[in-house]
Amino acid sequence: MSALPSQFTDPAFLATVNAELRDQSPQAICRWAVSLGLRHIVTTSMGVNAGATLHAAVAADPDIPVVWIDTGFNLKDTYVTADRLAEQLALNLHVYSPIMTSERINARLGGIPTLAEQEQHRWFTHAVKLEPFQRALAEFDPGVWITGIRAEETAHRAGLDIVTLDKRGMLKVAPFFYQTEQALENYLLLHNVPTCRHYFDPTKIESGRECGLHTAD
Repeated sequence: MSALPSQFTDPAFLATVNAELRDQSPQAICRWAVSLGLRHIVTTSMGVNAGATLHAAVAADPDIPVVWIDTGFNLKDTYVTADRLAEQLALNLHVYSPIMTSERINARLGGIPTLAEQEQHRWFTHAVKLEPFQRALAEFDPGVWITGIRAEETAHRAGLDIVTLDKRGMLKVAPFFYQTEQALENYLLLHNVPTCRHYFDPTKIESGRECGLHTAD
């Protein structure tokens, strides 16, 4: 990863921009992120209400690279919705999948590991989520990462803000950070953006857990 200019890593800068963006709309936050003049990406799970972040990011930059880590274990509804979003929003979509097929992973592990199977679950998370994301970062080398995380989702995310410095050297920008689930649903209805209703992240298994992308070094 290329080093960010020091002006973007200064704690005073982060405090100032978070105060300035606190009451801005998601689209305005995305426009700010794009205006920094750094290489930028937006990531998506194609999960429930994920289209809101995609819509706001594409409104700011229609050519923004959209990185989807497709674990290979998504449900049919997610794949159908992903195709609809890609077409409707004209996404500059880049899909990263595990090196191993889901069939091979299932054969190796006997299925998706449970949280009690810590070693297997750690290997699984790296294989289907972290390693593909590492490939995406190597290709795009972004200085700005637009993401759909929100404060109410997990304890870890509650300790972040709209703009934070990711340990891997990127500015992580979350345009819907302080928005509620209902606010996202309202946004999708307002802009007629499709969403899936059946989504399962095999690296989280339970709600309120991190998938690893936002906690990795």
